[in-house]
Amino acid sequence: MKGRPPRSAHPNWASARSRYRSEEGFVGGFEGLLFGVLLFVVGTLMVAYAWAVVDTKFATVEAAKQATRTYVEASSGVVAAAEAQQAADQALAGYGRDPRRARVAELSRSFYRCQRITITVSYPAPLLVLPFVGRVGTGETVEAAHSELVDPFRSGLPGTSTCG
Repeated sequence: MKGRPPRSAHPNWASARSRYRSEEGFVGGFEGLLFGVLLFVVGTLMVAYAWAVVDTKFATVEAAKQATRTYVEASSGVVAAAEAQQAADQALAGYGRDPRRARVAELSRSFYRCQRITITVSYPAPLLVLPFVGRVGTGETVEAAHSELVDPFRSGLPGTSTCG
């Protein structure tokens, strides 16, 4: 304390103190915070919607794969469509989706050896997924397609193999 003057005697102490207490230079405080929060909320909603679309795409791809696999492994063409629909419904239900909202379409109706079977599954993506609430609203419709060949060497089908 010997070589240092007391605080009150410091020449710049009063001006430094008033400089920090004034609101000079405080530009856009509330507006900047409001804009930042708004930007954060909108960005979060965009990411949540993107994830909802990706999650719906996973569900439709799996449903299309299961339906196509079930179709080509069916015992006959008569039961193939019904079993494929049931497989797609089960896959969608496994992903927590309502199978009644899905549309399952077969692009090929004939059932014989080497026939390419393509099944598409479309489902409306939710607009938003909220915790404790679930899926809210309806966004874009997500579609997935999968195709396979009916096994050329399987038994129980008429005709001969033309692709194997």
